[in-house]
Amino acid sequence: MKKAFRLVFISSGLSLMYFLAGAQTTRDSLLNPKKAPDTLSGATLQTCVQYALKHYPLIQQALLDELITDRQIKSKLADWYPQVSLNANYQNNFQLQQIAFGGNFVPSGAYNSSYMQFGLSQTLFNRDVLLAARTKGIVMENIRQTTVTDKIDITVNVTKAFYDVLLTSKQIEVLDDDIRRLERNLRDTYNQYQGGLVDKTDYKRATITLNNSRAQRKTNQETLKAKYAVLKQYMGYTGKDSVHLLYDSATMESEVLVDTLASVDYTKRIEFQQLMTQRHLQEADVKYNKWAYIPTVTAGAGYNFNYLNNRFPKLYDNNLPNSYAGVTVGFPIFQGTKRTQNIRIAELQLTRIDWDIVNLQNAISTQYAQALAAYKSNLNNYYILRENLNLARDVFNTIELQYRSGVKAYLELITAETDLRNAQSNYSDALYQVLSSKIDVQKALGIVQY
Repeated sequence: MKKAFRLVFISSGLSLMYFLAGAQTTRDSLLNPKKAPDTLSGATLQTCVQYALKHYPLIQQALLDELITDRQIKSKLADWYPQVSLNANYQNNFQLQQIAFGGNFVPSGAYNSSYMQFGLSQTLFNRDVLLAARTKGIVMENIRQTTVTDKIDITVNVTKAFYDVLLTSKQIEVLDDDIRRLERNLRDTYNQYQGGLVDKTDYKRATITLNNSRAQRKTNQETLKAKYAVLKQYMGYTGKDSVHLLYDSATMESEVLVDTLASVDYTKRIEFQQLMTQRHLQEADVKYNKWAYIPTVTAGAGYNFNYLNNRFPKLYDNNLPNSYAGVTVGFPIFQGTKRTQNIRIAELQLTRIDWDIVNLQNAISTQYAQALAAYKSNLNNYYILRENLNLARDVFNTIELQYRSGVKAYLELITAETDLRNAQSNYSDALYQVLSSKIDVQKALGIVQY
């Protein structure tokens, strides 16, 4: 018998050590946040999204919520297993109780008493445990859907922040090119002014235009720092150095299109899936309240060691044991219609979720219509501004040649240069606007990839 207990103890200990080792690995990966690398070189859009999914705090919290929910379910299901208890007691009676016997009062009991109670109970039916057993998969699915929602949101936010950084960076590049042209023009007009070919008006105009471009570039440079900060926040990036973004303009231009003829499939939207999961949970709650009419059944057994003696040294010499086994059935007969009212409440809440589903379908249709309208508008604007850029570039090149040949005035050159700069800036803005509106359409369709 002792050998059998020893084997059980050793095997239980090994199993516990294996469980704790696995739990420690999971706990270390989530409870101890990994330190992000100091630099993130070569960050494409996909790289930024994947980095955010691993380091953004809300995503890590969502994964922890999954682990917490899993443990809560296991805690509920633990009530299905046998419950074993051991209680011990020692009591010293200074005065013994007196009882009437044969017309006299005589002491009853012993001055020292002790007992050890070994109990075993097994739940045969309990609606709380039954609910946990039947809904464990649905509950886990519900918490996982919350994580998916967070992942979709962070993917959309990182994508838009990525495009926002690129837009400002592109505007700075346009201004850099513009400043180089203006500096060259300033030198030319200054030399012409010194040579007496033109008056100082052209020189001053070149100076004013150059100063305005430099001021705008400084503004955009400061704005870029703030937009980088937003991107790094969504990514969960804590490195001291800035994120170096990689992108291919030609590839981005080829990715502006999306299927505008696609119809809305509500089942692809995570919000719809969440409502359906909540509906399943509410259906289980209706059954749970109906189960209140079913009795609670529990089986139990116990073995008690009883020791009585007036002298403490000999207290544990004799054992007066008793044991028992039985079944307990509990059934509330009347609760003032409370059970009936709870059932009705659960059914009404189920109907309310059905209306939430209808409302969500209408909202999704509206959201898709708005996103699609914005996308089409931005796409048309992108095509027009791309054509305008080509025209503005041709006009500037022509006027620049005519100005250097003495055919055109400097004012016309400044106008053409301003038009070119605005066309470049507007084109970049249109490109990133259409890409941002594309991700809104994909979110409305429920097809965001992460």
